Amino acid sequence: MADILITEPIESTAVERLRMGFDVVVDPELWRDTAAVIRQIQTCRGIIVRNQTDVTQAVIDAADRLLVIGRAGVGLDNIDLGAASSAGIVVCTTPQENAISVAELVLGFMLCLARRICEADRHVKGGAWDRHHFVGAELHGKTLGIVGFGRIGFLTAMRARAFGMEIIAHDEYLNASSILLAEAGARLVPMDDLLMHSDFVSCHVPLTPETRGMFDARRFALMKSTAYFINASRGQVVNERDLSTALEEEVIAGAALDVRQAEPPSPDALARRDDVVLTPHIAAFTQEAQSRVLHAICDDVTRVLKGGTAVNAVNFPFPQRENKQQ
Repeated sequence: MADILITEPIESTAVERLRMGFDVVVDPELWRDTAAVIRQIQTCRGIIVRNQTDVTQAVIDAADRLLVIGRAGVGLDNIDLGAASSAGIVVCTTPQENAISVAELVLGFMLCLARRICEADRHVKGGAWDRHHFVGAELHGKTLGIVGFGRIGFLTAMRARAFGMEIIAHDEYLNASSILLAEAGARLVPMDDLLMHSDFVSCHVPLTPETRGMFDARRFALMKSTAYFINASRGQVVNERDLSTALEEEVIAGAALDVRQAEPPSPDALARRDDVVLTPHIAAFTQEAQSRVLHAICDDVTRVLKGGTAVNAVNFPFPQRENKQQ
């Protein structure tokens, strides 16, 4: 009977270290079958997931021995946090470990959009050489609007400053006197002002009832016709039909999306557009970030199962239920 269940493709030296102290079962495809997760979790004291496993009320109800849920990443939209907390189960994440990689991808997106790198690449590989078709723009002197100024937003701003960009930010939970804003040289502005004045809008918010679908036709209409929209947070914060219409009607100039409303997405109008850059949810997928993420989450799970406290718990640092040893 397993101590720890891992339901997605998660293998690293951190997992090997877990195996030295616990019975660990890794089933990379288990996330596809919630019923199978429910069967296997009944004897487990810990589970580690990424973003594809739905840790629902039913899963939690079946897990009488479960003490800790480790989310290898940041978002919690696939975990029923309320049900876990009611059951006394610690939920922990890795809030800092992938931030650099996400911020760097956003800068890559901005360069691709401004310099039309992906289009030019396809052009040349197709046998053509019309450089006059690819007159781009500099990032220097442009305004970057960051929606959600947490760790990732802050690191994105710091990197954009190196390109000589002006930074404005909107965050419902941040005070204008925040040291993060001061360090990044950013100004906190109302959402509508950010959209109207930004040359690039980059989204870094969690998925909540308030943020779901927040980027819709009304908000795209506020943006400059020369502006670009970037999303490396959660796909569901964007109304993709409205985004597609905004691009088709030249309300905005282009977009880059690392996340989609449905993953994997069905072929759609966005995928056929030259002014859209699409990647398959790779923002945190660098060797360095994945190493940090997996070591951090495995360390927290180990701490909890050995009677200690989690460093990155989002509800409480130690279980509120009896530790039933196998």
